Amino acid sequence: MTTLSLSLPMMYADHHVLAVRQLLLALPGVVDVYASSSFQVVDVSFDETRCAEEEIRSVLAEAGYLAELPVAVEFGSGPAVEKGKPFFRHTAVFLQTDRTITFAQDVPEMARPLWPCPGLEK
Repeated sequence: MTTLSLSLPMMYADHHVLAVRQLLLALPGVVDVYASSSFQVVDVSFDETRCAEEEIRSVLAEAGYLAELPVAVEFGSGPAVEKGKPFFRHTAVFLQTDRTITFAQDVPEMARPLWPCPGLEK
């Protein structure tokens, strides 16, 4: 019996835990699966004579759980300073409005996740 611990960056909600457990427990030789969306880790206990570590990694990669969560990062600009504290924001400041900043977001009306969500059927 072998235990494999993996970091799963895309397992960030409880429905992912259920999907990961279902995927792994369907493999022959997998005895127990402990998955945590809080820590984004999974511990898999399996019989190495019936299931290989590469097979477990392959199933998780195919489902999208081993990928990194894409997060937008600001580059090329330093922090703004207000009241002596630095902060970052995605904004536009116009000369006519001085320090007035507005935010707008155009969200298309369709039922889909806002970012890649393994385990959620398309």
